[in-house]
Amino acid sequence: MSTIRKLPRQEFQARIQRLREAMSRDGTDIFVIYGDEYRRENLRYVSNYWPIFERGMLFVGVNRDPVLLASPECEHLAREMSAWPDIRLVREVGMSYVPEEVEFTNIKFTTVRDVVSELRDGKKRIKVKICGFDAMSAVLHERLKAMITDATIENGDAVLYGLRLIKSPNEVEMLKEAWRICDAGYQAVLDADIVGLTESQAAAIGEKAARDAGAEHIAFSIFCCGDRTNTVIGRPSLRVIRKGDMIMYALAVQYEGYIASDEWPFVAGHQPNKEQSAFIRHLVTAEDLGAKSIRAGVAQGEVVRKIRDYFRDNGLEQYDLYPPIHGNGLAEAESPYPDEHSKSEFLEGTGINFDVSLFGLPVLGSNRIEEGFIVTAGGLLTLSNLISSLRRQYLGE
Repeated sequence: MSTIRKLPRQEFQARIQRLREAMSRDGTDIFVIYGDEYRRENLRYVSNYWPIFERGMLFVGVNRDPVLLASPECEHLAREMSAWPDIRLVREVGMSYVPEEVEFTNIKFTTVRDVVSELRDGKKRIKVKICGFDAMSAVLHERLKAMITDATIENGDAVLYGLRLIKSPNEVEMLKEAWRICDAGYQAVLDADIVGLTESQAAAIGEKAARDAGAEHIAFSIFCCGDRTNTVIGRPSLRVIRKGDMIMYALAVQYEGYIASDEWPFVAGHQPNKEQSAFIRHLVTAEDLGAKSIRAGVAQGEVVRKIRDYFRDNGLEQYDLYPPIHGNGLAEAESPYPDEHSKSEFLEGTGINFDVSLFGLPVLGSNRIEEGFIVTAGGLLTLSNLISSLRRQYLGE
């Protein structure tokens, strides 16, 4: 269990300070960070706020505390979650599902234009960066451009992605707790007799156990049995699980914004047969090769190539769909996401998941192994004690 239950405000103050240092280096006067119910990661990183139904934005100036923009339905949620007390209600971040503008009564609104006027500190011409161009609607994008006048507006996505890359000690604690919860949910399914249940009923066992263990959200459940495993990322269905079915089950849970995901190939109610066992062993061996190869300073592409070379050497290349490593943190997959040609090195403090997979094998179907780590100078810090222990047991270590 984590030694801290939630991130302290000082963590968010440190993040804003680092953001301001980046702003100072390139002359940015105002930095805007967008988020919504689905693309929550950047907004949560700088404010801890995660809207429901609606959208939100944090405006960061050079000399003033950040201003969080919310919509009326989420005002109380914003005040409950936000690391920053200055919360303004604006129409621009209202309901994201419907084209109509919701008519609120008895609400005192401000505008984006008003907030920009405060934060520009009297400057006639300013430089603004916006993080969230890859997430917001074109309609909101055009509204922002219309309301931020006398300004050069630039894409700031890369700045936030760069800040999020290296995990702080507090973030590592949040990830440890997220994986403790995820392991508990996943173990509940491994321990259950799922033969005769539907995929949805089996997935519900893991989701309930994860909620009981402290998950704030179930990011997703993938559950496919038998020939449905050929669905690369299939949602649980009403298909009934039969004894001897290969199971492709992934569980991703969220804790204080941080997402942990587990996946392990197994067979329902039965020991794997010879062909299934060989399939599982290839996945386990390939992941183990990668896990034993990473430490700070190692080229990312070198590790990806080692795993893909293993598949090539064993005649499995045609079933290898995508690279086997991606970052972790406030999204289930974030930077880095290297391929065989990536020359960047793994940096100490980076969170990574192995996501080693094979898809579409005749009769056997598809499956993966997924678990999380933190890169250290000496190797990898394990986040999923469950999946790592299953891997070691399978290899007889």
